[in-house]
Amino acid sequence: MAQMSETNNRGASDPLYRGALSGASALVTGGSRGIGRAIALRLAKLGARVAICGRSQAALDETLGMLRDVGKNPDGNFGATAHAQVADVSSASEVAALIANTESAIGPISILVNNAGIGSFGPVLEQSEATWDTLLDTNLKSVFLVSRAVAPGMIARGAGDIINISSLAGLNAFAGGAIYCASKWGLQGLTACMAEDLRAHGIRVSVVCPGSVATEFGGNLAQNKPHALHAEDVAHAVETIVTQASNSFISQMQIRPLRKA
Repeated sequence: MAQMSETNNRGASDPLYRGALSGASALVTGGSRGIGRAIALRLAKLGARVAICGRSQAALDETLGMLRDVGKNPDGNFGATAHAQVADVSSASEVAALIANTESAIGPISILVNNAGIGSFGPVLEQSEATWDTLLDTNLKSVFLVSRAVAPGMIARGAGDIINISSLAGLNAFAGGAIYCASKWGLQGLTACMAEDLRAHGIRVSVVCPGSVATEFGGNLAQNKPHALHAEDVAHAVETIVTQASNSFISQMQIRPLRKA
């Protein structure tokens, strides 16, 4: 975990702060677009080596290029070290390959951001078993699988950050949100229990709960709200968690737009 000193109140745009995560290796699932991309870029700007995974090779390639541009000098050298891989994080075998390839490319994972997620909305009686399985596997099972694969290395090193990107839907109920809310309420419980299992080993497990964010995932409704959250707001929350003092533990962050209208 990164150590903090007089830089506590600085952001990633501060050149004195850009090395705050120097030496760290981070994996961001669902890191090819939207919130995941913003988080990956923020971690790279802070000096971390960053790996991302996702389903679309084209989106991964685009984000990988952006990651490698971070930190380049005027001659185009010394860009951020980065790795990208197509992976289904709801598959234990693909997760094992992802972790092995990531650690071969960027080193032992010290920061894991479980961001991969999908949504499906509508009255519960109109939802299919296949939708339930796909959504719960992606939003909840994947966090279990990837965290389980990464945690032993963190335990051996006595430090690490696992950050799960949830939603305010994990704290509130709404019509049409049954399966999505179930996955996010489950993620809240999984995160809290993982935190208790791992804190004695020096590992912090945190959850970030944003409201609607203006990304493809949020759809046209979120993107058309003038005061909606942006992906960078979630990235800032992740930055706050990974740059806190080594003796503190931010267990949960809720993020809302300042204005409702």
